[in-house]
Amino acid sequence: MRIGRATRIALYLYGVLVIAFLYLPLLSVGFASVSKARYLTFPIKRYAFQWYGKALESYTVQDLLWTSLSIAGIVTVISMIVGFFGALAFARYQWRFRGVFQKLILLPIFFPQAVLGLALLMWFNSIGIIPDWKTAVVAHLVWISPIATLVIAIRAYSFDPALEEAARDMGASTWVVLKEVTGPLLMPGVISAGLFSFLLSWGNFPLSLFTTGADSTLPEWLYAKMVSGYSPLVPTVGILSIATSMILLIVAFTIYWFVRSARERGARII
Repeated sequence: MRIGRATRIALYLYGVLVIAFLYLPLLSVGFASVSKARYLTFPIKRYAFQWYGKALESYTVQDLLWTSLSIAGIVTVISMIVGFFGALAFARYQWRFRGVFQKLILLPIFFPQAVLGLALLMWFNSIGIIPDWKTAVVAHLVWISPIATLVIAIRAYSFDPALEEAARDMGASTWVVLKEVTGPLLMPGVISAGLFSFLLSWGNFPLSLFTTGADSTLPEWLYAKMVSGYSPLVPTVGILSIATSMILLIVAFTIYWFVRSARERGARII
């Protein structure tokens, strides 16, 4: 099917408008972070970059960054593990309560995060647990691990079960089949689920607000400073948060590419 010139131009313009709609707010935050004025005005009369130095030297920002990274990192690892085995139960194997499991595992996704956070806070208080960043890990997992399971399950639906059966017919044990067949086939889904889990946990505000207790994450601090005590340090920390996310994603993709390339070279040698 050939697309006319007018249609092609319209699609290009639509794509440009969508990209502008998504990224112009980030651009305005970037301008606000280098403005010397207390509030952002255009055109910017005086530029200043000292806020980046203050943000990097601030012990408060360092603690916030470490807390957010700790929560997101733990949630990512656990979500990938839980999602992997949950996806096998969700999409790969037939068992008696599979339908019930498929419905229950998806329920937390449809709960409003504020309601879910409040419910978890009340549950923590009822059993005598004092909320801190560790309880935020549990709260994030309740909402994010079903998403990771669903992402990996989409991949699990796409591969042929006959590959596992062929490995068993050749004498491979369950562990070998999981390691050499199922794992590599699901690995793209696991990586995708890990990236989703990290980004959803890193920027999560509603669940963190209810369950971090005396601790605080970057989204909570940014919200508090926007409500009271705003300074150009706020958009500066926001830009640094975005940069941290991008760097970690690039590192994750690079590691995955190297691992995949090494496995392919090993397979060709064999």
